Amino acid sequence: MTSYISHTTVDCANAYELSVWWAQVLGYAEDPDDPNEPGHEECMIISPDGRHRILFIEVPDRKQVKNRIHFDLRPREGTRDEELARLLAAGATVQHDRRNPDGTGWVVLADPEGNEFCILRSETELARTRST
Repeated sequence: MTSYISHTTVDCANAYELSVWWAQVLGYAEDPDDPNEPGHEECMIISPDGRHRILFIEVPDRKQVKNRIHFDLRPREGTRDEELARLLAAGATVQHDRRNPDGTGWVVLADPEGNEFCILRSETELARTRST
């Protein structure tokens, strides 16, 4: 017997605002039968294929240290650097730039509440590296 991950939960100060931000970043949507609204203490977003859910839940304490678990994002289209520009325009902040001169590497970002996540190279960029 095994278990499966029902959803990923993110503790936060404002569940609605953070769910809206991450829905924009990931292309996720709220459950039409249980819409997220300002003031809700729990807000869920769902991947387009319905296979992954993220629950944002308000907690009284503020984030104080580095996340023990974080998201590693890979652009569906375009490049890592194009996606980085989009995420920065959406309100993410750079925490650590781990890009290398040869184009490999990643960037550690933070969402509007300071939760870290990484942006990796796209599958297309990886394929180019493998073919050279």
